[in-house]
Amino acid sequence: MDELTTPEGFLLRPWLPDDASAVLRAFAPAEMDRQTDRPVDDRSGALAWIAERARERGARTGYSWAVVGEEGEALGCVALNVVNRTHDTGWVSYWTTESARGRGVAPAGVRALARWAFDGLGLYRLELGHRTDNVASCRVATRSGFAPEGIERAKLRYGKVRYDVERHARLADDDDDVNFD
Repeated sequence: MDELTTPEGFLLRPWLPDDASAVLRAFAPAEMDRQTDRPVDDRSGALAWIAERARERGARTGYSWAVVGEEGEALGCVALNVVNRTHDTGWVSYWTTESARGRGVAPAGVRALARWAFDGLGLYRLELGHRTDNVASCRVATRSGFAPEGIERAKLRYGKVRYDVERHARLADDDDDVNFD
């Protein structure tokens, strides 16, 4: 459970304090503010973010991995949260550092996470959502085998602006090679 590998050569492992610089780089763009409930704008904020991921893993309430490249640097994050054992479902999220975008980091990580959630945790349905104006996130979802299921109107609010969200899902018995691009 501590490490996963992808056919593309990425390693998924728990977040470490040494990843603080990568976390800071990832959270530097303004739109990343929406990905956390507290500021991650200095080393102590990055370390607190990493510590929270470790706490969630220890409590078995969330499973977050650093997606690491050949150089050993964290390039992104894939996570499984909101695990519901009654219905065997979970919520998937992901992000990458700016320098890792377009390199297949997120789809590779999400596919590995999904395999682990289905085989290791015994979940049946995984869901994720993205703003409808986030084309890159939609590509990650579809390339990871998550079928689009519909639009949730005005689901998210950032400041005074509301955003529609497209919901995607993948089932344990979906074909691993399905790509919805």
